[in-house]
Amino acid sequence: MCDDHIPEINAPDRRALLKSIGAISLLGSLGFDLIGNEANAAALSKAQREALTPDEIIEMMRKGNDRFRHGKSQAHNYLSEQRKASASGQYPAAVILSCIDSRAPAEILMDLRLGDVFNARVAGNISNDDILGSMEFACKIAGAKVIMVMGHTKCGAVKGAIDGAELSHLTGLLAKIQPAVEATKYQGDRSAKNYDFVDAVARKNVELTIADIKNGSMVLSEMVETGKLKIIGGMYDVENGTLEFIL
Repeated sequence: MCDDHIPEINAPDRRALLKSIGAISLLGSLGFDLIGNEANAAALSKAQREALTPDEIIEMMRKGNDRFRHGKSQAHNYLSEQRKASASGQYPAAVILSCIDSRAPAEILMDLRLGDVFNARVAGNISNDDILGSMEFACKIAGAKVIMVMGHTKCGAVKGAIDGAELSHLTGLLAKIQPAVEATKYQGDRSAKNYDFVDAVARKNVELTIADIKNGSMVLSEMVETGKLKIIGGMYDVENGTLEFIL
Protein backbone atom coordinates (compact mmCIF):
# COMPACT_ATOMS: atom_id res chain seq x y z
CA MET A 1 0.00 0.00 0.00
CA CYS A 2 1.42 3.42 -0.94
CA ASP A 3 1.20 6.55 1.19
CA ASP A 4 -1.59 7.92 -1.01
CA HIS A 5 -3.94 5.28 0.43
CA ILE A 6 -3.20 5.94 4.12
CA PRO A 7 -6.25 7.70 5.62
CA GLU A 8 -5.78 11.06 7.32
CA ILE A 9 -6.01 10.97 11.16
CA ASN A 10 -6.55 14.28 12.94
CA ALA A 11 -4.51 15.16 16.04
CA PRO A 12 -7.11 14.33 18.74
CA ASP A 13 -7.88 10.96 17.14
CA ARG A 14 -4.17 10.20 16.77
CA ARG A 15 -3.54 10.96 20.46
CA ALA A 16 -6.45 8.73 21.50
CA LEU A 17 -5.19 5.91 19.28
CA LEU A 18 -1.66 6.13 20.63
CA LYS A 19 -2.98 6.21 24.20
CA SER A 20 -5.04 3.07 23.60
CA ILE A 21 -2.11 1.26 22.00
CA GLY A 22 0.10 2.23 24.95
CA ALA A 23 -2.40 0.95 27.49
CA ILE A 24 -2.79 -2.36 25.67
CA SER A 25 0.99 -2.78 25.44
CA LEU A 26 1.41 -2.11 29.16
CA LEU A 27 -1.31 -4.54 30.24
CA GLY A 28 0.06 -7.16 27.89
CA SER A 29 3.44 -6.93 29.59
CA LEU A 30 2.04 -7.66 33.05
CA GLY A 31 2.03 -11.42 32.65
CA PHE A 32 -1.51 -11.61 34.01
CA ASP A 33 -4.51 -13.04 32.24
CA LEU A 34 -6.08 -9.59 31.78
CA ILE A 35 -5.10 -9.69 28.11
CA GLY A 36 -2.53 -12.44 27.64
CA ASN A 37 -0.79 -15.15 29.59
CA GLU A 38 2.98 -15.20 29.95
CA ALA A 39 3.86 -18.34 31.88
CA ASN A 40 7.32 -17.18 32.93
CA ALA A 41 6.60 -13.47 33.32
CA ALA A 42 8.79 -11.58 35.77
CA ALA A 43 7.62 -9.82 38.91
CA LEU A 44 5.56 -6.64 38.84
CA SER A 45 7.36 -3.38 38.29
CA LYS A 46 6.20 -0.19 39.98
CA ALA A 47 4.87 1.21 36.70
CA GLN A 48 2.92 -1.96 35.97
CA ARG A 49 1.38 -2.07 39.43
CA GLU A 50 0.44 1.61 39.31
CA ALA A 51 -1.33 1.08 35.98
CA LEU A 52 -3.71 -1.45 37.55
CA THR A 53 -6.99 -0.49 39.20
CA PRO A 54 -8.27 -2.37 42.26
CA ASP A 55 -10.94 -4.01 40.09
CA GLU A 56 -8.32 -5.22 37.61
CA ILE A 57 -6.26 -6.69 40.45
CA ILE A 58 -9.33 -8.54 41.75
CA GLU A 59 -9.99 -9.86 38.24
CA MET A 60 -6.38 -11.03 38.05
CA MET A 61 -6.86 -13.01 41.26
CA ARG A 62 -10.18 -14.43 40.06
CA LYS A 63 -8.73 -15.62 36.75
CA GLY A 64 -5.74 -17.09 38.57
CA ASN A 65 -8.07 -19.24 40.66
CA ASP A 66 -9.92 -20.30 37.51
CA ARG A 67 -6.61 -21.55 36.08
CA PHE A 68 -5.73 -23.32 39.33
CA ARG A 69 -9.01 -25.19 39.76
CA HIS A 70 -9.02 -26.28 36.11
CA GLY A 71 -5.44 -27.59 36.30
CA LYS A 72 -4.06 -24.87 34.04
CA SER A 73 -1.75 -23.00 36.42
CA GLN A 74 1.18 -21.21 34.83
CA ALA A 75 4.59 -22.87 34.68
CA HIS A 76 6.24 -20.43 37.08
CA ASN A 77 9.97 -19.83 36.70
CA TYR A 78 10.64 -18.97 40.35
CA LEU A 79 14.40 -19.53 40.11
CA SER A 80 15.07 -17.16 37.26
CA GLU A 81 12.80 -14.39 36.04
CA GLN A 82 10.61 -13.95 39.14
CA ARG A 83 13.33 -14.24 41.77
CA LYS A 84 15.75 -11.98 39.91
CA ALA A 85 13.12 -9.40 39.03
CA SER A 86 11.86 -9.13 42.62
CA ALA A 87 15.26 -9.17 44.34
CA SER A 88 15.93 -5.45 43.87
CA GLY A 89 12.47 -4.29 45.00
CA GLN A 90 8.86 -5.35 45.46
CA TYR A 91 5.63 -3.81 44.22
CA PRO A 92 2.79 -6.15 45.34
CA ALA A 93 -0.69 -5.33 44.11
CA ALA A 94 -2.63 -6.77 47.05
CA VAL A 95 -2.58 -7.99 50.65
CA ILE A 96 -4.13 -11.33 51.54
CA LEU A 97 -5.06 -12.15 55.13
CA SER A 98 -5.61 -15.90 55.22
CA CYS A 99 -5.65 -18.85 57.60
CA ILE A 100 -2.55 -20.94 58.33
CA ASP A 101 -4.35 -24.04 57.02
CA SER A 102 -1.92 -26.03 54.88
CA ARG A 103 -4.61 -26.66 52.26
CA ALA A 104 -5.17 -22.98 51.49
CA PRO A 105 -1.92 -21.33 50.31
CA ALA A 106 -3.21 -18.13 48.69
CA GLU A 107 -0.46 -17.62 46.11
CA ILE A 108 -0.86 -21.15 44.76
CA LEU A 109 -4.64 -21.26 44.61
CA MET A 110 -4.71 -17.89 42.82
CA ASP A 111 -1.79 -18.83 40.55
CA LEU A 112 0.28 -15.81 41.60
CA ARG A 113 3.98 -15.08 41.23
CA LEU A 114 6.77 -14.00 43.53
CA GLY A 115 6.20 -10.35 44.40
CA ASP A 116 2.53 -10.19 43.38
CA VAL A 117 0.99 -10.01 46.88
CA PHE A 118 1.73 -9.58 50.56
CA ASN A 119 0.39 -12.53 52.56
CA ALA A 120 -0.42 -12.50 56.29
CA ARG A 121 -1.41 -15.88 57.73
CA VAL A 122 -2.91 -16.58 61.14
CA ALA A 123 -5.29 -19.27 62.36
CA GLY A 124 -8.85 -18.21 61.59
CA ASN A 125 -7.70 -15.24 59.45
CA ILE A 126 -8.41 -12.85 62.33
CA SER A 127 -7.13 -9.28 62.58
CA ASN A 128 -5.09 -7.70 65.37
CA ASP A 129 -2.95 -4.58 65.87
CA ASP A 130 0.15 -6.16 64.35
CA ILE A 131 -1.71 -7.27 61.24
CA LEU A 132 -3.35 -3.85 60.90
CA GLY A 133 0.08 -2.23 61.09
CA SER A 134 1.37 -4.63 58.45
CA MET A 135 -1.57 -3.78 56.19
CA GLU A 136 -1.01 -0.06 56.68
CA PHE A 137 2.59 -0.53 55.58
CA ALA A 138 1.58 -2.69 52.62
CA CYS A 139 -1.09 -0.27 51.35
CA LYS A 140 -0.18 3.25 52.43
CA ILE A 141 3.59 2.94 52.10
CA ALA A 142 4.21 0.08 49.68
CA GLY A 143 1.24 0.80 47.40
CA ALA A 144 -0.99 -2.30 47.47
CA LYS A 145 -4.51 -1.53 46.24
CA VAL A 146 -6.57 -4.52 47.42
CA ILE A 147 -6.98 -6.31 50.75
CA MET A 148 -8.59 -9.73 50.71
CA VAL A 149 -9.64 -11.54 53.90
CA MET A 150 -9.77 -15.18 52.86
CA GLY A 151 -11.50 -17.85 54.91
CA HIS A 152 -11.96 -21.46 53.91
CA THR A 153 -14.22 -24.44 54.39
CA LYS A 154 -13.65 -27.00 57.15
CA CYS A 155 -11.61 -24.49 59.17
CA GLY A 156 -10.10 -26.03 62.31
CA ALA A 157 -9.85 -22.68 64.08
CA VAL A 158 -13.56 -22.05 63.52
CA LYS A 159 -14.34 -25.54 64.83
CA GLY A 160 -12.27 -24.78 67.91
CA ALA A 161 -14.15 -21.54 68.50
CA ILE A 162 -17.50 -23.33 68.18
CA ASP A 163 -16.39 -25.98 70.68
CA GLY A 164 -14.92 -23.40 73.07
CA ALA A 165 -11.51 -25.10 72.96
CA GLU A 166 -8.91 -23.86 75.43
CA LEU A 167 -5.13 -24.18 75.13
CA SER A 168 -2.69 -21.55 76.40
CA HIS A 169 -2.39 -18.72 73.83
CA LEU A 170 -4.83 -20.45 71.46
CA THR A 171 -7.66 -19.66 73.86
CA GLY A 172 -7.31 -15.92 73.26
CA LEU A 173 -7.09 -16.36 69.50
CA LEU A 174 -10.26 -18.45 69.34
CA ALA A 175 -12.06 -15.85 71.46
CA LYS A 176 -11.67 -13.45 68.51
CA ILE A 177 -13.66 -15.87 66.34
CA GLN A 178 -16.40 -16.33 68.94
CA PRO A 179 -18.38 -13.22 67.84
CA ALA A 180 -18.79 -14.85 64.41
CA VAL A 181 -20.20 -17.99 66.06
CA GLU A 182 -22.75 -15.93 67.94
CA ALA A 183 -23.64 -13.75 64.94
CA THR A 184 -24.20 -16.63 62.51
CA LYS A 185 -27.87 -17.24 61.81
CA TYR A 186 -28.36 -20.94 61.26
CA GLN A 187 -31.27 -23.32 61.65
CA GLY A 188 -30.06 -26.76 62.61
CA ASP A 189 -27.15 -28.37 64.42
CA ARG A 190 -24.86 -25.56 65.65
CA SER A 191 -21.95 -27.85 66.47
CA ALA A 192 -18.44 -28.31 65.09
CA LYS A 193 -19.51 -31.68 63.74
CA ASN A 194 -21.83 -29.98 61.27
CA TYR A 195 -19.63 -28.63 58.49
CA ASP A 196 -22.44 -26.58 56.98
CA PHE A 197 -22.55 -24.62 60.23
CA VAL A 198 -18.75 -24.46 60.42
CA ASP A 199 -18.60 -23.00 56.91
CA ALA A 200 -21.37 -20.50 57.70
CA VAL A 201 -19.40 -19.30 60.73
CA ALA A 202 -16.23 -19.07 58.64
CA ARG A 203 -18.03 -16.81 56.16
CA LYS A 204 -19.39 -14.62 58.95
CA ASN A 205 -15.89 -14.47 60.42
CA VAL A 206 -14.59 -13.09 57.12
CA GLU A 207 -17.29 -10.39 57.16
CA LEU A 208 -16.55 -9.41 60.76
CA THR A 209 -12.80 -9.32 60.13
CA ILE A 210 -13.33 -6.94 57.21
CA ALA A 211 -15.36 -4.71 59.53
CA ASP A 212 -12.61 -4.91 62.17
CA ILE A 213 -10.04 -3.78 59.61
CA LYS A 214 -12.11 -0.81 58.47
CA ASN A 215 -13.02 0.21 62.03
CA GLY A 216 -9.56 -0.44 63.43
CA SER A 217 -7.46 1.54 60.96
CA MET A 218 -8.20 5.13 60.03
CA VAL A 219 -5.41 4.92 57.46
CA LEU A 220 -7.03 2.04 55.58
CA SER A 221 -10.60 3.33 55.92
CA GLU A 222 -9.55 6.68 54.41
CA MET A 223 -7.92 4.88 51.49
CA VAL A 224 -11.17 2.99 50.92
CA GLU A 225 -13.20 6.21 51.02
CA THR A 226 -10.95 7.87 48.44
CA GLY A 227 -11.04 4.89 46.08
CA LYS A 228 -7.38 4.02 46.48
CA LEU A 229 -8.11 0.71 48.18
CA LYS A 230 -10.72 -2.05 48.05
CA ILE A 231 -11.25 -4.51 50.89
CA ILE A 232 -12.96 -7.73 49.88
CA GLY A 233 -13.58 -11.20 51.26
CA GLY A 234 -13.05 -14.68 49.94
CA MET A 235 -14.13 -18.21 50.83
CA TYR A 236 -11.97 -21.04 49.56
CA ASP A 237 -13.43 -24.52 49.17
CA VAL A 238 -10.74 -27.05 50.11
CA GLU A 239 -12.57 -29.82 48.26
CA ASN A 240 -13.14 -28.36 44.80
CA GLY A 241 -10.52 -25.58 44.71
CA THR A 242 -13.00 -22.78 44.08
CA LEU A 243 -12.37 -19.36 45.60
CA GLU A 244 -15.61 -17.42 46.00
CA PHE A 245 -15.07 -13.66 45.95
CA ILE A 246 -17.19 -11.71 48.45
CA LEU A 247 -17.38 -8.12 47.19
